[in-house]
Amino acid sequence: MNAFQYRDGELFCEDLAVAPLAEEFGTPLWIYSKAQLLHQLGQIQEAFADVEPVICYSVKANSNLTLLRTMNEAGASFDVVSGGELFRVKQAGADTTRVVFAGVGKTDDEIRFALECDILKFDVESEAELDAISAVASSMGKVGRVALRLNPDIDAKTHEKTTTGKKGNKFGMDIERAGQLADKVLADPNLQLSGIHMHLGSPIHSTEPYERAAQKAIEIVREYRSKGHDISWINLGGGFAISYRHEEGLSASEYAKVIVPAVQEAECRLALEPGRFIAGNSGVLISKVIFTKREGGKLFYIQDGGMNDLVRPAMYDGFHRVWPVKPAVEMPADAESQPAGTEAADVVGPICESCDYLAKDRFLPPMERGDLLCTYSAGAYGTVMSSNYNSRPRGTEIMVDGDSYRIVRRKENYEDLVRHELVD
Repeated sequence: MNAFQYRDGELFCEDLAVAPLAEEFGTPLWIYSKAQLLHQLGQIQEAFADVEPVICYSVKANSNLTLLRTMNEAGASFDVVSGGELFRVKQAGADTTRVVFAGVGKTDDEIRFALECDILKFDVESEAELDAISAVASSMGKVGRVALRLNPDIDAKTHEKTTTGKKGNKFGMDIERAGQLADKVLADPNLQLSGIHMHLGSPIHSTEPYERAAQKAIEIVREYRSKGHDISWINLGGGFAISYRHEEGLSASEYAKVIVPAVQEAECRLALEPGRFIAGNSGVLISKVIFTKREGGKLFYIQDGGMNDLVRPAMYDGFHRVWPVKPAVEMPADAESQPAGTEAADVVGPICESCDYLAKDRFLPPMERGDLLCTYSAGAYGTVMSSNYNSRPRGTEIMVDGDSYRIVRRKENYEDLVRHELVD
């Protein structure tokens, strides 16, 4: 499914033309497709149905409340990495007994809040965290359910800034060390070891890392059970890749082929934490060309979407397709081809930084001041990583459902920029 399609030379989201929305609400403008979100979630639910998984949508990918409510109503649970994200999913109506709390730096206040919410489990990353959960749980007369986050030392071939499963990463613990901590949990009345957790990084374009991790998980589950642990959960995280360029992302069923048999062999429940796979291609960023500029032998399209709106290109060298909303040339299937009538250009923003760009050396049709641009695959790690850098208000967010829409976050104004600041 692709909710963002061109009809008669104009971009639509589901059954709504994009250009009138940009005219009404201004740019930069975020547009999400409800149908695409539900389709992506449904692909995972169907692919892994044989092991009745708990699909914990990763809130860090996109934490908009309406999006979270959409996930909740469709049967998803949530993976959170902060007390703020846990608060958000409560606001969205989630059953917190199905929520997983990950992250390397949980504070005592966050641990207390999670125990009050009776979450499914903490993904524990260190002995110090284990001690903290035990102490807080003891003070509350509760038992903290935990899964040990293991570092399987598997190179998933992701960007160096998004790899999480190799030795030397800040995440997780060595498998040998985890075995010692499992024994420690067994002797602690304030803790219950219910599972193991592995997250390998993101995005992962191959099933091979998951296959290797799943086989290690089987061995570890058997070892822990032999020591008296009632291990019932395997959590293999998220990281499923999406197509940023052209059909390079695998289907959910491909990942399931290597994960489901291992979970069945281990006789465990499965938890997954997809974020990008659900939200990534369910949202776009619409911006407007402010100026065109030729300098130093290069063509620049300067538009009003900046790195404060979408930081992935600057931070991760992230690739996003960019194409006009009303193009003079049909968008090619291959993102890096050179169709007739196009010219290489850099799509840059207004931020006072050289790394402020959305695309470099892309073959694009001619554009003029006022033309609209669409940056694709922006539904994940877009608004959640946005900022007010250069004191720029953030744009409106809209959710489209068929031929209707609703505003899910209003555009900020200048007053919003200083609303929380105190001046004598």
